[in-house]
Amino acid sequence: MCNNCNLNIDAERTDEFGQKLLQIVNNSAISLMLSLGHRARLFDIMSEMEHATSEQIAEQAGLNERYVREWLGAMVTGGIVEYDPVLKTYFLPAEHAALLTRAAGSNNFATTMQWFSVLGTVEDKILNCFEEGGGVPYSDFARFHEVMAEDSYNSVVCGLFEHILPLVPGLEDKLKAGIDALDIGCGSGLALIEMAAMYPKSRFTGFDISEESIGRAKKFAVKRGVSNVTFQVQDVSQMNAANTFDLITAFDVIHDQAKPDQVLREVNAALKPGGTFLMQDIAASSNVEENIDNPLGPMFYTISTMHCMTVSLAQDGAGLGTCWGKELACQMLEEAGFNNIDVQELPHDIMNYFYVMTKM
Repeated sequence: MCNNCNLNIDAERTDEFGQKLLQIVNNSAISLMLSLGHRARLFDIMSEMEHATSEQIAEQAGLNERYVREWLGAMVTGGIVEYDPVLKTYFLPAEHAALLTRAAGSNNFATTMQWFSVLGTVEDKILNCFEEGGGVPYSDFARFHEVMAEDSYNSVVCGLFEHILPLVPGLEDKLKAGIDALDIGCGSGLALIEMAAMYPKSRFTGFDISEESIGRAKKFAVKRGVSNVTFQVQDVSQMNAANTFDLITAFDVIHDQAKPDQVLREVNAALKPGGTFLMQDIAASSNVEENIDNPLGPMFYTISTMHCMTVSLAQDGAGLGTCWGKELACQMLEEAGFNNIDVQELPHDIMNYFYVMTKM
């Protein structure tokens, strides 16, 4: 006998939930098409065109018309692109282009859509972790460093000078005068490279455990023509760099670490007295009930399950996950020796908290 069977099911509630699931099915499908549209630069192409046929769009983009036409079908039925059935033309409204093109910068949602196809490549391995424990290492994620670099550019670099660095009083003047700065988990180094270009009197260092990321960072630095930045493969839980830096930044990094508590202690030790630690991390609570109304709650927990938590567990780590939350973050920062932790938010950024601390 089924103990969970209930003959008095609320049919209206079931129907409402069914409609929600149907919407999820369609939105999931559209997310893949948005990712493809971004990678194929179709949104960028269409944003510069008036009403056009699939043939005209394909020719302008240098793509196969049959695939473009089918993709356009998804865009039309998904409410992304407008369609004229008489003229058989397609049009990307300017209001939509403002959120889907590379010109949109940090407002480009299409960049984020790439994550779902990236995460899907490890579904079988994540299932195995559900059954056996353990984790999936960074190296198993196809296109991870490429997508991460683009996503970081939009979420960090685009607002770095106008919004993020000004969160630290007097920091810009110090950078102009010349200080020693470190970015941990620097990835492809785009934020550091732009800072190095903006503040030539300061000296910048980037640490990351990934050889691939550091290789990309070095190439980007050469291409940008900056000489006051260096990149090094380094486990940031073992920096051993006491009283070395005036500024340390960590952009969306700490919750991925195998030993986050040790990393934070190393950061505190590596700062000079009076030095600043600027940490960007996910805007979430440590308590799931307080994340129910978070507009990005489902995405946070999904990315955590499929990436952030598992890459930490793959190293026998803490597995904090994306939603380690402000409460635990502040507790761990205090335990690492930081006081007077200032947690700030930016009006345009619903994804991140910014933690500002000065070493006493």
